[in-house]
Amino acid sequence: MKLIVAITGASGSIYAKDLIERLIVAEQQITSLAIISSQNAKWIWEHELSEAWPTHKKITYYENNNFMAPFASGSSKWDAMAIVPASMGSIGRIANGTSDDLISRSADVMLKEERKLIICPRETPLNQIHLKNLLQLQKAGGTILPTNPSFYSKPKTIKELVGSVSSRIIDHLGIRQEEAYRWS
Repeated sequence: MKLIVAITGASGSIYAKDLIERLIVAEQQITSLAIISSQNAKWIWEHELSEAWPTHKKITYYENNNFMAPFASGSSKWDAMAIVPASMGSIGRIANGTSDDLISRSADVMLKEERKLIICPRETPLNQIHLKNLLQLQKAGGTILPTNPSFYSKPKTIKELVGSVSSRIIDHLGIRQEEAYRWS
């Protein structure tokens, strides 16, 4: 499976970090893992996490202005994309077909090629414009998966709480995982 993880300038870098770490663990199921980030995402990552980007042999980083990335074209067979966290600005651009950077262009390609696009908004409260854009993306084939952690697994740490969101994203990507909490 060839995956793209896009990180935008919304608060919630911890969700992207946890997702990437879990995808690395599932590396036998993943042939390529591309990471794109907005400029604000880099700043927020450093501010919230105080650490560098993760490195791994499967990860390839692409600049957000690099329209030569393979997944900027529908003829390149990338399977899925998750945008986590997804800022409302990015969501608005994608919902309205404004492909002015690699994140929005890649999301546009996923939608037009009817491939898996998971959008993880991290905003509260939501105004009518936000809701309209999210509904428009869902109608276009995107999966809206808010970064709302679950509590029925009785998480004891922030990592466990964040992991409930990452596990849901991974489930929707169609990747097998052993460590996910399942309601019984």
